[in-house]
Amino acid sequence: MSYYRRFDYPAPDPAILARLTEQQREMQERIILQKPDFDLKLIAGCDSSFIGEDTILSAFVLLTYPALELIEKVYHVGTVELPYIPGFLAFREAPNLLKAYEKLQQKPDLIMVDGHGISHPRRLGIATHVGIHLNKPTMGVAKKVLVGKYKEPAVTKGAISPLVYKDELIANVLRTKDNVKPVFVSPGHLMDLETATTIAMACAVKHKLPEPTRLADHYAAVFKSEVK
Repeated sequence: MSYYRRFDYPAPDPAILARLTEQQREMQERIILQKPDFDLKLIAGCDSSFIGEDTILSAFVLLTYPALELIEKVYHVGTVELPYIPGFLAFREAPNLLKAYEKLQQKPDLIMVDGHGISHPRRLGIATHVGIHLNKPTMGVAKKVLVGKYKEPAVTKGAISPLVYKDELIANVLRTKDNVKPVFVSPGHLMDLETATTIAMACAVKHKLPEPTRLADHYAAVFKSEVK
C-alpha cells in the first residue's frame, strides 16, 4: 500500500486531514523499536530543502562507518504534492526523499535523518516515515524540539538528558560539543534510543551535527544553488 498518494486539494481540507490521520494510525502500528540487527559499515544522511512554495530538493549522502568517509552524494528535485499541514510535514518530504534514496548506488545499513523519529506528537516524524517505507533502520537527529519536556543537559560534550512526552522516553537531548546547543536524537524504525544516541555521538566529530546529517544539510544547500 502506498502511503504517499497525491492530494489535489487546498489546505487544510478535512478530507486530507482524515486520510492522513488514518495513514498515520496505520503506520503507528508498524513501528518497531529494537536494538538493530546489523553490522554497521555504511551510514546515510539525508535532508530536504524547499525551493519556493511547491518544489523540494532532497539530498542523500553515504559514508563509511566508523571512518565517516564520504563515498556518495545524490539528490532529487520534485514537486511538492501536499500543502503544508502542521504535524503532517513528513508527508510532504518523504516521497521526494525516497526518490533521492533510489539514486544511491550502494544502500546504507542505517539512515540518519535531519529531523525527528518518534519524538513527534504521533510518533511519526520523517525518520520513522522513511524507515517504515524502506523497512530499514532509521534514526532522527533534530535541531529543535517538537514535543516533550526536558532539562538542559550539562554543557560538556557527551552530556545527555531525557526528552519525555506523555510519560514515554521519546528522545535523548545530546550535547555533541562543549557549550553548544544540544541536538535531539530519537529512534525512527528498527532502532532503539540507546544505539541511536551512541551512533549520533560517534558521528559528531568536530561539529554540532553528526557528519551524516551535517553533510546532507551541506550538500542540499550546494545542490540547491546549482538547481537555481
